[in-house]
Amino acid sequence: MIWTVDPTAAEPLYAQLVAQVHLALSRGELAPGERLPSARELAQSLDLNIHTVLHAFQLLRDEGVVELRRGRGAVITADRQSGPAAGVHQALRRYLDAGRAAGLPPEALVTLVQEALRP
Repeated sequence: MIWTVDPTAAEPLYAQLVAQVHLALSRGELAPGERLPSARELAQSLDLNIHTVLHAFQLLRDEGVVELRRGRGAVITADRQSGPAAGVHQALRRYLDAGRAAGLPPEALVTLVQEALRP
């Protein structure tokens, strides 16, 4: 998994890290039992404050996505069918199926989602 953050984005950096884990889970890029990089390694590689990474890891722990183990770091506990994003992933599949059935091109579906996300 390749980690990235956008310091100019409106979304907080810790939230960007949490979202990347959820996305990787939904894509099957992360599986239960896999370890995430240590908070120190991740902070150094992304040029972030370690507390930013620790905050992301704590949120993931609170969501039941990772287990924080002393000496072993953050270990994935959720899978893509049972994690907090599972319901969103299923709803997205239904949305895409409905869009395809209506004959909408992928670009139109993306535009609809982007418009819905605007404040």
